[in-house]
Amino acid sequence: MTNDTIKRETLLENDAATLWYYPDYGIIHHKIHKFIMGDKFKEVMLTGAEYFEKKNCKKWLSDNKNSSALRKVDVDWGKENWQPIMIKAGWKYWAVVMPDLMAGKLTMRSIIEYYKERNVTVEIFDDVDLALKWLMEND
Repeated sequence: MTNDTIKRETLLENDAATLWYYPDYGIIHHKIHKFIMGDKFKEVMLTGAEYFEKKNCKKWLSDNKNSSALRKVDVDWGKENWQPIMIKAGWKYWAVVMPDLMAGKLTMRSIIEYYKERNVTVEIFDDVDLALKWLMEND
């Protein structure tokens, strides 16, 4: 089973990212297509958080393979604005496909540690299908 063969709804799609919801598994999934920042980054994250809350999700899949390092201002915005929504909504599992670029990997490692400290179970993957499978198997 791949992420192309299970039921999913597209929540947002633009040149920088695509965001999906898997209704049978309560998973929000974003795929970054290129360097993302500012309003586009916020739009993806807030749209995902809105559906995460509304659909009572517990799982998020981040496909950051094509991403680079996030700007500090965007990381800080996430901690101050996005994180409280997600933690309050009951976020439990996060599957992360790491960026190819080393700068992106370094940024993601510190973000991952931040969320582990907030009791989110995080696994790192090289393959989106394996990440999705792991989320589908966890409750």
